[in-house]
Amino acid sequence: MEAYVRRTDLKDGITEIEFFHPQHNALPGVLLSELAEAIHSCGKEDQVEVIILKSGGDRTFCAGASFDELVQIDHLEAGTVFFSGFANVINACRKCPKLIIGRVQGKAVGGGVGLAAAVDYCLATDHAAIRLSEITIGIGPFVIGPAVERKIGLAAFSQLSINATEFQSAQWAKEKGLYAEVYADAEQLDQGVMKIAASLAATSPEARAALKKMFWEGCEHWDSLLAERATMSGQLVLSEFTKKALNKHR
Repeated sequence: MEAYVRRTDLKDGITEIEFFHPQHNALPGVLLSELAEAIHSCGKEDQVEVIILKSGGDRTFCAGASFDELVQIDHLEAGTVFFSGFANVINACRKCPKLIIGRVQGKAVGGGVGLAAAVDYCLATDHAAIRLSEITIGIGPFVIGPAVERKIGLAAFSQLSINATEFQSAQWAKEKGLYAEVYADAEQLDQGVMKIAASLAATSPEARAALKKMFWEGCEHWDSLLAERATMSGQLVLSEFTKKALNKHR
């Protein structure tokens, strides 16, 4: 099955944005670009009340950056452009005037944790363990860091970043504030997602937009901050250490 970003308009102004990649929903640059554009587009449409961000398949939510693409980066500009893809998705979530609900059905690694942190309300299953493994390949969770730290705090973010080889459970992620609720399976998760989406869609659009703006106060500098972080990651991915580490994982 080929990779895609797909939009589905459901009833009552609820819109789903779904991404998929056959390699555990890893995100190459083209999918990151399409995902950011889909979020931006939905944010401009009056008929869209609430957005659900989800991934295809029933196992991994998102494995983060595409290692196949990372290993091919051979100059700073290419590295910066690639990591800017994650920055653009996070900033699209931040700037979108619609509330975004995350549906995390399975494990989230690296950039996948960043996506879960960038939505406004995130629901998951017991299988949705999280890990920030970036330091093991010679980089770090620099671009997604502000979004993750904003949700779970510096102490928990530091724990994830340093203990980079072990997954933390979905319940741990809930306790730290990343997930609002954790369900036993995907069926219960979908029921929970649709329940909160329908409830929100019936509320005042103006109130929702004002609430979202309040949630993200203090993050107005993220356009420049995440751009700086993308350059930092783009530089590190060129190192000999990272090239060797990436080739071991391929």
